[in-house]
Amino acid sequence: MMPPVTRWAVRIALVHLLVGFTIGALLLMNKALAWSPRWWLLLPAHMELLLVGWTLLLALGVATWILPRFQTARPRIGLVWLALVLVNAGVVAVSVAPFVEAGATWTLLGRAAEAAAAILYALHAWPRVKAAGV
Repeated sequence: MMPPVTRWAVRIALVHLLVGFTIGALLLMNKALAWSPRWWLLLPAHMELLLVGWTLLLALGVATWILPRFQTARPRIGLVWLALVLVNAGVVAVSVAPFVEAGATWTLLGRAAEAAAAILYALHAWPRVKAAGV
């Protein structure tokens, strides 16, 4: 059975995909119709939503579900929930960075949150990875 954290990660990843594609469509329309050069401030958000929000969250969710369990329960599942929150916080921080005065700080905080999420997920997944035949 698919764990709740996997269902949430996949759902949120699909939201990131939808929003990222919508921003991409707006950018393409702006390229054709030349509404305003300010629309290009959405490009980092478009990239962040699709590269990190969609791809990383989908991989995180599916890996949580599919990695083998050597016990009846998934160990340290709270780390995955925290990683899910940190990835989303990082995506939001990096996406809004071009629109705030301290954009570089927001980007740095967002990347730090994403790096922390990667470390937390590795701590969760590492005990579940074994050599073949063990």
